[in-house]
Amino acid sequence: GHEEPLQRLKDTIICNLAQFLKFLSIPFQSFINAASNMVNNNWSAVNDSVRHTMSSTYLQSVEGLVKNIKVNTSQGVNSPNLELKFCSSTECNVSVFDIGVNINKTNGTLKTVAVKNLMYKLRNNYMNMTPTRLLLSATLEDNNDPSVNIRLEFPNDHLNNTKALCVFWNTAAGNWSDVGCTVMNTSDENRTVCECTHLTPFSVLMSKGEVPASSKVLDIITNVGLGVSVCCLLIFLTIESLVWSAVVKTNLSHFRHTAMVNIAVFLLLADVSFLASTSPDILSETWCLVLTVCKHLFYLAMFCWMLCLSIVLVHQLMFVFSPLRKRVFIVFSSFVGYVCPVLIVGSSYVYTYYTNRPYYDKETCWLVFEKPLEGSMHAFLLPVGTVILTNLFFMMVVILTLMKSSILEINKADDKGTAKSILKVVIFLTPVFGVTWIFGFFKLMLKEDGPLYNGVDFCFTVLNTFQDWNLGKKLQTTRYTVFLQTHFSLNSSTAV
Repeated sequence: GHEEPLQRLKDTIICNLAQFLKFLSIPFQSFINAASNMVNNNWSAVNDSVRHTMSSTYLQSVEGLVKNIKVNTSQGVNSPNLELKFCSSTECNVSVFDIGVNINKTNGTLKTVAVKNLMYKLRNNYMNMTPTRLLLSATLEDNNDPSVNIRLEFPNDHLNNTKALCVFWNTAAGNWSDVGCTVMNTSDENRTVCECTHLTPFSVLMSKGEVPASSKVLDIITNVGLGVSVCCLLIFLTIESLVWSAVVKTNLSHFRHTAMVNIAVFLLLADVSFLASTSPDILSETWCLVLTVCKHLFYLAMFCWMLCLSIVLVHQLMFVFSPLRKRVFIVFSSFVGYVCPVLIVGSSYVYTYYTNRPYYDKETCWLVFEKPLEGSMHAFLLPVGTVILTNLFFMMVVILTLMKSSILEINKADDKGTAKSILKVVIFLTPVFGVTWIFGFFKLMLKEDGPLYNGVDFCFTVLNTFQDWNLGKKLQTTRYTVFLQTHFSLNSSTAV
């Protein structure tokens, strides 16, 4: 809500400044030089999120100034990082920082401004593509043409085995888009020709070779997998509701099934929220924020209930003759599974709000990762990492306990049985304890252009997208846990 007054204030300043420069004798060239100097350095004193906001605001301010200022010269204005050109004829062919601009119009004045050293400061939502050096903005004044078609020729920054993409800066979304812009074929390999049907800030993004299709494949896998998982979770919850009274006759079974149902419910809600935010560009900022909070809360709650389940299972295996009391479980699991996620999400949002840091990214509808230990993403990564490491430790405890119990047995057949039991533990407890999310932490540590990044990204997407499918087999896990409990109980009695 506080962004609207700031936007109105910015627009007021731009208009007043334009009128101020119009009527005073201060040379317009001096102001352009000052604006040019602002983009000389790389703005490294601020984090990426602030830099993206500053660069977008800078671009809007330059556009607003050029649109409102009245310049009585056809020669334009030149500076190291900004160049302005104007055209009042019906057929305009101008060159701005070696960017060729061609447009036919019936009336009005074409104002063009090219900017250097700004592209790398703007947010780049095309992760596999590299921005070029130049950005051009075109504005038509006093023109009433029903449609417009502009042709732009950008000098190529990269000549070897690259593919170009013509894009424009979507001010409302705060990112690049290629809607309405097309790359035209040309015999000059040193130029990239774009044709667009609107007037906005334009530029060219380059990728090495063809634009990778891996991200689109992963998007399809994610959407299909989550759709299947939602169906499996609904089936699982339906079965649980039908057999609930028959499977919760003991405290241990009640603990296990309570944890599993909570895991399934929160995972279902998180998956639905994820599917609802797969197209952030069509969502309003309010809905984007709501879905970000939902995903943050539901995924955290899911992991917290995974921790409760792992504690119950390991406690029962390690302390066979000291069962967990029902009241203790209810109090502990309610605090860990319900209260802790709400406290983490609420405190992280309040902290980002009062420190003027972004809580979510508008282009992804997810938390912001700026750099290690900075960004709202750590309100998710740190708790989840703690749960995963704890559950991984518990899994090793179960495996070591199985191996220890086999020492009393000297039969090779029993050794094979122990090996099979260990394999079952790994297969069934890995998705239950959320261990597959370790791939997500590896992904954060790798560079996007590194040789292992795509492989780790693929493994993370496939394993966790279809993780919910394994909940359909949790009844098998429950029966297997009963087998482990009985197995350890018998061995303990034998040892005594």
